Amino acid sequence: MNMITVQLNRQNFEYDVHSLVKAFYPEQEVHISCVGSAKEMQTDRDIQGKGSDQEPLRLVICFLPEACEADCKSADTGEEQRISKDDISGISVRFETAQGVMLFDEVSVEPGTQRKEIKNILKKLLYQLLVRYTGAELPWGNLTGIRPTKIPMSLLEQGWKNSQIAQYMRDTYYTSREKTALAIMIANRERHIMQDINFKNGYSLYVGIPFCPSICLYCSFSSSPLHLWRDQVDTYLDALCKEIDYASEAFAGKELNTVYIGGGTPTTLEPYQMDRLLTKLEQRFCFDKLREFTVEAGRPDSITKEKLEVLRAHGISRISINPQTMNQKTLDLIGRRHTVEQTEEAFYLARELGFDNINMDLIVGLPGEERAEVEHTMQEVSRLDPDSITVHSLAVKRAARLRLFKEEHKEMTMTNNAQIMDMTAEYAQKLGLYPYYLYRQKNMAGNFENVGYAKEGREGIYNILIMEELQSILALGAGASTKLVWAKDRIERIENVKDIKNYIERIDEMIERKRAGLHEWNAS
Repeated sequence: MNMITVQLNRQNFEYDVHSLVKAFYPEQEVHISCVGSAKEMQTDRDIQGKGSDQEPLRLVICFLPEACEADCKSADTGEEQRISKDDISGISVRFETAQGVMLFDEVSVEPGTQRKEIKNILKKLLYQLLVRYTGAELPWGNLTGIRPTKIPMSLLEQGWKNSQIAQYMRDTYYTSREKTALAIMIANRERHIMQDINFKNGYSLYVGIPFCPSICLYCSFSSSPLHLWRDQVDTYLDALCKEIDYASEAFAGKELNTVYIGGGTPTTLEPYQMDRLLTKLEQRFCFDKLREFTVEAGRPDSITKEKLEVLRAHGISRISINPQTMNQKTLDLIGRRHTVEQTEEAFYLARELGFDNINMDLIVGLPGEERAEVEHTMQEVSRLDPDSITVHSLAVKRAARLRLFKEEHKEMTMTNNAQIMDMTAEYAQKLGLYPYYLYRQKNMAGNFENVGYAKEGREGIYNILIMEELQSILALGAGASTKLVWAKDRIERIENVKDIKNYIERIDEMIERKRAGLHEWNAS
């Protein structure tokens, strides 16, 4: 099946439909267009020709009634169409193939139903038909958002019991019993961890260092090879320090709870550069209420004793040493130019220097890795006994080289399944690590999730805060995105440019963007 096309006659639901269909067909192209009515849909179908080789599966979604009064832009052509503003009385979904209409169903919608509930009705209907058509069920049901724990978190705050939440999630979203239990367990643990966090007048700080020793095959983050920018790192820090000066003044009087230095790979900085950055942060921000300070040490090949000593001298409480896999063949394939031995050496060195809160990031679904390879990684990591582990399901975004050169890498298999995810959870539990946060991404292998496991008191608080969107995040550096939380239903972002050269040259403009975005927020 080379292509799946979807036509619907009402705007604002394209993203939800695309995400759900893509979850069932991750390797297929899914094209969505918006047309005016069922009659126009049929005319379009007649023109294309039923059973065209270019259209092996076609979904037609109709919102009733079909009066056309509002504009809708086609997702494919960009042409304006006319779409109904009337109340929706029903939704129908039709699956067509070369053999004709294969599946059809329709549900009624009560007058005055709000958009959120209409979306749930649509996704339930579409999910049921996709299950019937494919014979497959998804672990997260029809949930396509990246923050599944927000649902049980919200219901817990309303006083719902765990059993009530579980029933609601299974009935509304068709989540499996295992994923339902996982989401509720993590929501409860998150509430416990964050009970003393100042959401109203507190904030967290993110500082981005956009350099890496090399770029991994699957990566789409705002990072650049260090060898191309080595002579510009100090200039980048000049611009970053200028942004720090402004931001610290703008957030004066607010309570800083967590700091996270990420990237990229922050430990690509030389010891004197890291010392300069940490000293600047200490001078400009008040750390009296700080609960956590994390530096993403990341790549083992960027870690030295001198750099770790700088972090210890500044009282850094948490670092992350990320092997991704403990299989050397995979490391070579994905472009991580370090060895398994370097990972072990960096970990033991950090322990010797007194770091007692070390996280390790792993990826499931890497090219060529099946259950045996993932279990080998879990066994090797277990020997190191980290304080937390984050298990990521590979999500290959559009910008990653694995997508850009997929013909070159088409022989690679990327496997993830419930058995592999369960196995990683079992190893984490044996280490005394329990799930404390999770999130999902688009195009994720196996349609699973990323889960953070940690020992008691070793959880990454910043990870929870950025996922649950309960506290504002002040973000500095190239590609950084500040999140201002006004209320539970209002979050605004202030974006910095991703390109390093542009960030350096336009730092005054980045500061003005923040000034404009923060003016109203500070007054609220």
